[in-house]
Amino acid sequence: MKKVFVSGCYDILHAGHLQFFEEARAIGDYLIVSFASAEVLWHHKRRKPSIPDDHKRVLLQGLRMIDEVIVTSGHDEGLDFKEDFLRIRPDFLIVTEDDKYGDLKRDLCNQVGAQYTVLPKTPPRFEPVSTSSIVRWVQAPTEAPLRVDFAGGWLDVPRFSRPGEFIVNCAISPLVSLREWQYEKQAGLGGSGAWALLNGRDSFESELDLGVGWQDPAVIRETGLCVWRSGTQPVLDFKRNGDFLNGKLAILWTAGSHDTPRAANIARDYDKIALSSRIAREGVLKADIQLLAEGVSAYYATQVAEGMQPLPPIPGAIAHKYCGGGYGGYALYLFNTSTERDHAVNNTPDLRPVEPFCKI
Repeated sequence: MKKVFVSGCYDILHAGHLQFFEEARAIGDYLIVSFASAEVLWHHKRRKPSIPDDHKRVLLQGLRMIDEVIVTSGHDEGLDFKEDFLRIRPDFLIVTEDDKYGDLKRDLCNQVGAQYTVLPKTPPRFEPVSTSSIVRWVQAPTEAPLRVDFAGGWLDVPRFSRPGEFIVNCAISPLVSLREWQYEKQAGLGGSGAWALLNGRDSFESELDLGVGWQDPAVIRETGLCVWRSGTQPVLDFKRNGDFLNGKLAILWTAGSHDTPRAANIARDYDKIALSSRIAREGVLKADIQLLAEGVSAYYATQVAEGMQPLPPIPGAIAHKYCGGGYGGYALYLFNTSTERDHAVNNTPDLRPVEPFCKI
């Protein structure tokens, strides 16, 4: 009888595990599955398992392709199963292509004459998942805000970052969900960051992979009216709830889609963008809407200078700019009073009110 041995955490069982077990079982006649105990998991990864060890053991034992289950307690990193392996002396040790401890496991196999076997990544019958992605999915919110940015855009892109400068932005409502999205798509409001967050994905990584910055996922996760320090990673300078902006924000759909990655390498005046960020930061610090509007206007001047189309003036608005740098999408309009904002919304097609959003 050919004994096959596999090991892992199997902290949250998913279909990928079952496929691996089936392919491992097909190599021999008897499949032994070992998993790291709660003690080992804490010792090596400083985290607790999703369910108690005895429950995990029963779940694994209930799978038709598994013949024996072992809970390991060894503290050798990557070889927590060593003592059991030497006792059982299986014929095969099966691993996946991403095994991090290949050399150690080959040496262990040589001690008992077992064959170290790497299973190739076979085409999955379903979209691959991992324990960490399942945890993120479970923890993902059901709703998320989008954002408007006031000044300092592009200074959140790692290659354009400047020490001592800032990015000023604000999370907004109405909120969005996977089932309800009240805004246009590709709109310059951080929708891709919100979508990643709602789907339980790493929203920072997804934005940086696009070649753009981290400000969207940062403020969408933090919420509130935020000032960030320019840099390669989001560092919050300070935050307030944004109450002084209630009733004073609106966004206008410019009838053109927004594409930030395509615009990333266009020449622009980063000195003036940095200046706009300092002015806007002071406006947030003092809760001074006129000073914030000055920062917004300074940033808008750089957008027009780089080739973006001038925005239409709206009566009552004290400042405006495109939301983001993608040559389209929504534009932000700032008003002195809620009365002026509401009057503009009622009299301007495609202008809609938004409010600052700060989670408790």
